[in-house]
Amino acid sequence: MDRFNAMRVFTRIVELGGFAKAADSLQLPRASVTILIKQLEAHLGVQLLQRTTRQISLTLDGAAYYPRCVRLLADLEETEAVFSAARNNPKGLLRVDMPSGIGRLIVIPALPQFTRRYPLIELDIGLNDRPVDLIREGVDCVLRGGAALDESLVARPLVMLDQITCASAEYLARHGTPHNLADLEGHQMVEYFSGTTGKRFGLEFMVDDQLRLIDLPKHVSVNSADGYLAACEAGYGLIQTPYYHVARQLKEGRLCEVLNATLPPGMPLTALYPPHRQLSRRVRVFVDWLVELCAQPGNEFYRKDLSG
Repeated sequence: MDRFNAMRVFTRIVELGGFAKAADSLQLPRASVTILIKQLEAHLGVQLLQRTTRQISLTLDGAAYYPRCVRLLADLEETEAVFSAARNNPKGLLRVDMPSGIGRLIVIPALPQFTRRYPLIELDIGLNDRPVDLIREGVDCVLRGGAALDESLVARPLVMLDQITCASAEYLARHGTPHNLADLEGHQMVEYFSGTTGKRFGLEFMVDDQLRLIDLPKHVSVNSADGYLAACEAGYGLIQTPYYHVARQLKEGRLCEVLNATLPPGMPLTALYPPHRQLSRRVRVFVDWLVELCAQPGNEFYRKDLSG
């Protein structure tokens, strides 16, 4: 029995919550995964996983064994990288997740830079706005806008995104253009709400270094960034969004910035990954590349780009 391979299988079963998912993730026959776990348990003399027809759960011994496996495998990967060509040319599958807008508009168009530099890394990219359980879903790294709420993850700040308030040209033609907060009376907004927590978000403005929250009447509420933008383009009211997300629509005149003297607070963009992945050469080079990408001139992260 290859104990390290068996440990990889065991940790992936724990992370993904099932034998079949682990087998698919590792591209192994499902029978091989079952055999490896049985051999590992026989070698250790303990039961690691409690199996039922509906779910897989850790035994007490399995719960104690899992974090040790994670550390050992991370140490092994880093040790091999130090003493092999992988140090300069890391290889393998890297699973990342990011908001669809960041992925479509910023990261994926620039991704050939990364793959030319690291041709042996295969990327598995998820594009969505929902929270991701990195351990259970087997994700190596996520990009998220806003405050990093999970303190169990390593956070690498990337950039502070400028946000703007905008509306469609058609909406402003019907309702008028507000020039200050007092002009918002009689206007409406598109409301964004979290599909996970149900929390609802109004408009936010920085006034004399203080955050001011304003709720306006609304006809439409959505729980995705793309839907939020689509409702704005359809004329349902004001939205606040990172500049990069609407840069094209602003340039084409379909959307117009308003209240540019009273701006929303900036939104931090952060790369997050589990502590045991900070030794992974694949994760490190990808996050380092993201830092470089965010610092490159020409990225539409900053409102100053409105002036050309």
